[in-house]
Amino acid sequence: MRHTTPIKHGTRISRISRIAGIATLVVTAAFTGTGTALAHTPGASAADQKVDGVIVVAGNSCSWTNASTSAAAPAALTVDRTTINAPGGNLACGGGIAASLNNNPAFTFDDTAGTARTDLIDITGRQSFISCRYKATNIVWDRDGTSRKYINRAFTATKTSGSFLCPGSVSTPVGDASMLFR
Repeated sequence: MRHTTPIKHGTRISRISRIAGIATLVVTAAFTGTGTALAHTPGASAADQKVDGVIVVAGNSCSWTNASTSAAAPAALTVDRTTINAPGGNLACGGGIAASLNNNPAFTFDDTAGTARTDLIDITGRQSFISCRYKATNIVWDRDGTSRKYINRAFTATKTSGSFLCPGSVSTPVGDASMLFR
């Protein structure tokens, strides 16, 4: 008789929670930048049209730097997923999680209200053999002071495909994601 190691139910749930959370990440395209953010005019050079990000998922961080945008904030812009996802980008997560952004999220800004909106974020999170894909729409972000750092409001992403082990939806609380446009 072959001996197999029993699966610990709590461990599997923990892993699934992390995968669901990672999906929320980029789902937010989410990110905390470092350094000082500068306000740019729509005529800024392509070298200045970047976004850095971080999101904390089940105690693990996912981050990237230098993703390209189609314009400089506060002009309406899209984020180029090929400059976030490997091999063109440097999106990395701790805890054995891998993530990839499936769309180029569009952002609009309202400087008077101090907010930004994302039309859609579509992300896939993977850990081991489990893959979960989630989408979130109409995400609202609040500007941090006069910088170009934006912090997420609470939102929920809905599962669009993946393992039956993936939760049907995942929620991201206020402040678990932020973006720094520079």
